[in-house]
Amino acid sequence: MARGGNYLIQAFQAKQRFLTYDQDRLTAKFRLKTDADFLYVNLLCKLYRVSRKTGDLEYREGGVWLDGNSNEEVMTLLDLLCDSREDRWISGRWKNMQSFGLQFHQNLLEEQRDPMAEAIDRDPEGFRAACLALGGEPMTGADISFSFEVFDGLPIAVQFWHGDEEFAPRLRYLWDENARMYIRYETMYFAVNLLLRRLREKMP
Repeated sequence: MARGGNYLIQAFQAKQRFLTYDQDRLTAKFRLKTDADFLYVNLLCKLYRVSRKTGDLEYREGGVWLDGNSNEEVMTLLDLLCDSREDRWISGRWKNMQSFGLQFHQNLLEEQRDPMAEAIDRDPEGFRAACLALGGEPMTGADISFSFEVFDGLPIAVQFWHGDEEFAPRLRYLWDENARMYIRYETMYFAVNLLLRRLREKMP
């Protein structure tokens, strides 16, 4: 089956799984605002609403609700809602995203050529502006580093290094070391891709 088809099936299954959960319990667990039709959730500086009947997502922008059913949005938001532990807590200590997965997965983050890193290398100030526009907090380390709140206090950090004659420009992603209390390792990739998409949209 085609990759797109697999992702559509994943998103459909995530929505069906969400519908099996006690929505009143989810509301209390995350202190969500609700009404008769939706649960309201903040994800990466945007307000989303999740349909109680279908699991479909919409996000608020410019005073209107827009479709928010991309695979990255569905998988990230619904997995966070459904998978976060009751006893979750933020440690305040960063951990390289690669370290959360098995050795088998680590090459997925080590592509020799990274188009996003190359775009940042060409326009670092545009990247900084995009990070700030998304509510990013500057950090020390690397050439450019910012942290962002993903959901319910859970942070992710993006670090960028310029390229030179020997090395291509590169990006690295850090999560709080307790991130697995909130999100599955596989879902971290959806969250990273969603963040990068948001940053690309904000860059000139």
